[in-house]
Order: sequence, then structure tokens, then C-alpha cells
Amino acid sequence: MKIHLAPMEGLTDFHMRDVLTRIGGYDACVTEFIRVTDRLLPARTFLQACPELRNGARTRAGTPVQLQLLGSEPAVLAENAALAAALGAPSIDLNFGCPAKTVNRHRGGAVLLDEPETLHAIVAAVRRALPAAVPVTAKMRLGVRDRLRMLENAQGIEAAGAAALVVHARTREDGYRPPAHWEAIADIRAAVRLPVMANGEIWTVDDARRCQAASGCDDLMLGRGAVTLPALARQIRGEAFHPGWPELLGWQRDFLRALELAGQPAEDERLGAVWSERGAIGRYKQWLAMLVRDWPEARELFGRVKKLQRFEEMKRALAVGPVSADTPLVANA
Repeated sequence: MKIHLAPMEGLTDFHMRDVLTRIGGYDACVTEFIRVTDRLLPARTFLQACPELRNGARTRAGTPVQLQLLGSEPAVLAENAALAAALGAPSIDLNFGCPAKTVNRHRGGAVLLDEPETLHAIVAAVRRALPAAVPVTAKMRLGVRDRLRMLENAQGIEAAGAAALVVHARTREDGYRPPAHWEAIADIRAAVRLPVMANGEIWTVDDARRCQAASGCDDLMLGRGAVTLPALARQIRGEAFHPGWPELLGWQRDFLRALELAGQPAEDERLGAVWSERGAIGRYKQWLAMLVRDWPEARELFGRVKKLQRFEEMKRALAVGPVSADTPLVANA
């Protein structure tokens, strides 16, 4: 069984990848998508989206990081993929799953699932542009409005040379509304020979087991469930790992410290994009609001910090409780 951390725009950035992979349980993670339009991007764009390229394309825990591209022009995507590989990206993932309207209006993400020939052309062009040792993978949804082209898309991606495929078990129109249709992934898995990984609506260990049974996939990609329940990957692996609120508070404090450090311009390329103080605190609150789903303590803490706007105020608020300032992260399993 392989477990990957999903690429989620505005959520699984460099800092979240760092925290979650140090908590452990992941075989790999994928960057947020890098939008490719009509030109070759500068190297700094790749380094800001994936600072791990400076560390052998691995997180501090040693977890490999795949780099994801999104776009619709095969030749331009191929040129950018070649640069990413030259900068050290160990593999290139192609995004055919983003449901965001803004992205789709510009022919990126899931909207391309209505164009199987374009998917094939993109994967084939990127495959030709890369060294043989650098695999191409793809992530797709079941379709745009329906599943009529689901198998055609998957087979086209395989025929173009992809080494693996992740399937989010909903259409673009489904968005993130439950349920995820895991059984449809089984149909895709039966239609192709390349490895298929299941994704969508996996919040608990029980969800993971039901997804594996319905999809026929041993391998899983965790998205929002990984952020709301940071120990989920290790628990799915069968580990008796059940951290309490003190440990989780320590991880949050580490995350906030990293965001504060990233606000220093000298750290721009090493730690990703520069954050303003207000932006960094908003980013932390986003995670805290998601933790409310499984942690009653998160609801109480969110009520106390939701109006705070300064790092010093936030750090004092997070210092309340039994966690010391040097609470370490749990080592990668």
C-alpha cells in the first residue's frame, strides 16, 4: 500500500507538506499546481512552489515531492516540464482534476476531461520532453458533468506514456459534495494496466478501508482528511498512533513559526513565497478552522484567535496549555 499526500491549492503548500510528512506515514506528496499558460516560466517559479528542489526534492522528513503542472498547451507544458526536471523534479504530475471555475475558464484542470485527445497530446508531449528516468503521472476526475468519457480519458493517458494515474472519484460538477463514487474507480482500474490510486472523501480509517474495497485500489491519496486528522496516514497503515490535543497544538505552533520565518524576504526562495503577517495568520487560521471537524479544542481556540492579526498575539494564544515552546514533531514513521 502506498499513501500520497494530495496537491490542494492554497492548502498543502511547502509548510503543510513539511508538517504532515514529519508526522509521517506518506510515501510521497505532490505540490500545488503550477499554472502554465503560453511561455516558459522562470526557475524561481518552480523553486517557490517547490523549495524542496533545493533538498533533493524531498521534505525535511525525507519524503519525495512530485511537481504538478496545470495547463492546456502540450508544447508549452513539455518545455516547462523539462525545466522542472533539470531543476531536480523527480517526476512530473499533470493536473486534469481541478474543478475551480477560474481555472476551468482558462482551459485548465478538469474541464479538459471533455477533450480526451488534448489529454493524450499533453501527456505524450511531456513524456517525450523528459529523461526516461523521470516518470509522468496524472490526476483526473471522473468527468466534467458525467462519466461518459471516463474510460477513454484514462486509456488515453495510459497510451500517451503515463506511469501512474490518480483518480478523484467525483466529476467536476460534483465538486467536493459527498459521496465520492469509489466504485467508478474500479471500472477505470479494470480498463488500464498502469497503477491507479484512489482519492476523494477519505476522512477516517474506516473510509480508507471502504474506498479500497469499492475501488479495488490498495494505494490511496489523502486530501482534506489528512489536514483535519494529521495522524490519518499512519493510522491507515495500522499504527496505534493517536496523538492528543497537546501534540496537535505543538504541530500548529511549529507551522505558525515556519510561516513567520517565511515572511522574511531573505528566505524567499528557500522557504517559498513571502508571507505578509496578516496573510500568514490567515493561512494558520484556515488550518485551525479545518481542525474543528475532529477536535473540540480547536473550536475553543478558534473562538479566541479569530480576530487576532499579529504574530505575537497568536503565539501567546497558542502557548496556553500544557505544550512547551520546544515541543518536537513526531519523527517520520
